[in-house]
Amino acid sequence: MTRASLAAPVPAAVDPKQTTRAALTWYARYDLMLGASDAVLITLAVLAVSVWRFGEQLWLPVVGSELDYPLVSFIIALLWWVVLDARGSRDRGVVGHGLDEYRRVMNASLYTFSAVAITSYLFHVDLSRAYFLVLLPVGTALLLLGRWTCRQVLHRRRAIGGAFTPTIVVGAASEVPGVVRDLTRNRNAGYKPVAVAVPTAEVDAEELKNLELAGVPTIAISRLKSHLDEHRAGAVVVVPGLPRHKVRNLAWQLENSSVELMFLPSLVDVAGPRITVTQMQDVCLTRVALPRFTGWNYALKRLFDLAFSSLALLLLAPVLAVIAVLIKREDGGPILFRQTRVGLGGEEFVIHKFRSMHMDAEARLAALRDKSNADSPLFKLNADARMTQIGRVLRKYSLDELPQFWTVLKGQMSVVGPRPHLASELAQYPDEGLRRLLIKPGITGLWQVSGRSDLSFADAVRLDLRYVENWSLTGDLTIILRTIRTVLKSSGAY
Repeated sequence: MTRASLAAPVPAAVDPKQTTRAALTWYARYDLMLGASDAVLITLAVLAVSVWRFGEQLWLPVVGSELDYPLVSFIIALLWWVVLDARGSRDRGVVGHGLDEYRRVMNASLYTFSAVAITSYLFHVDLSRAYFLVLLPVGTALLLLGRWTCRQVLHRRRAIGGAFTPTIVVGAASEVPGVVRDLTRNRNAGYKPVAVAVPTAEVDAEELKNLELAGVPTIAISRLKSHLDEHRAGAVVVVPGLPRHKVRNLAWQLENSSVELMFLPSLVDVAGPRITVTQMQDVCLTRVALPRFTGWNYALKRLFDLAFSSLALLLLAPVLAVIAVLIKREDGGPILFRQTRVGLGGEEFVIHKFRSMHMDAEARLAALRDKSNADSPLFKLNADARMTQIGRVLRKYSLDELPQFWTVLKGQMSVVGPRPHLASELAQYPDEGLRRLLIKPGITGLWQVSGRSDLSFADAVRLDLRYVENWSLTGDLTIILRTIRTVLKSSGAY
């Protein structure tokens, strides 16, 4: 036995009470709901496709085939359910938020039918191709719909304060407040800060006073173990600032427990797909792929913009016509509002929006500057007297933005991206905030679906940068879907 192994603390045996308590957490119940939902939907898909394919002969031997299709269907359904679990589609870290849960469901479905296809080929099983090709998309679509429905149930529980994992944030006093704020804001992630643990010398640090006022107690790292039990914490988030030996000891303390251990990377706003781990003999390195703004993915983004904006203009043509008539009838002024904004690479372009304010709005702007309720260079006024009656409705549901699909079609904007700003506004941005100019501005974006005008300037800048660093077509589709929900709620729109 080596000296190192003697120095390491011996993992404690699993406490039966702790195991029982863990079984009663929100995740244990939610996991049961997901498992039951998957089983029901897979069965429904198999039955529906079987009835469609075989009709009244479903329970009879198929002419010219030696297969017992009811048995084959049962095996496929069982395998599908097991692979969904084996591929981690119900893991606590992915359910309820983000795209990873949906991605794992789709991957598990592909793995299942790949295994079925390979088995059929190797053992010369004549499985109906129509049955096979229809069941995969139908079943996958039902599973995704079921996961989305379960997620809505979970979000409603979290909206009233339930279904959270109590979380302790550990690290330097200068780092933990921002992490606590982010976890609190992103309720659907399911991690609720119940305490912060910092080095003993920093317990009274100035940065932590606001946390105390918010009801998040501050503890010393040396007392972390007792507080894990006291708060019944299910997760520990380690932020930068802890020495390596303290991180190691913390990991040892959590062995044989049900507590999740998570680390916040030192390089902020980096999405998981950009991170890979390289394991060497004596060191473990995390490799971060640098963001790219050229290549095939960028070309596909432009193709998506062309297709989406063309379809939007075509389908929304009647709505655009009605809005135009209403604006014209109200005061006889111009229908569109045009303004010069700054886009990709700092180049200026003209943005088009439905006019939502009186014609003398620009002349009255100076008198309202002091009433802006935004802590930023951006002018924001919750009850702006310059808006017309129809303009208030347009702003509430973001209908004034619809003409920008024409700007997207012209190539000066994208459907998803940072909002375009005036040159005078960008002149007051921090240097890092100007990285937003590396990508085309968008009609909607991460900022818009995360609070819109209710966000602070610092948070808006950070969200724009996060999008610039991690954009993807899959992420764009998610933002578009979230935009629909945000617009219907009309929160933060003014």
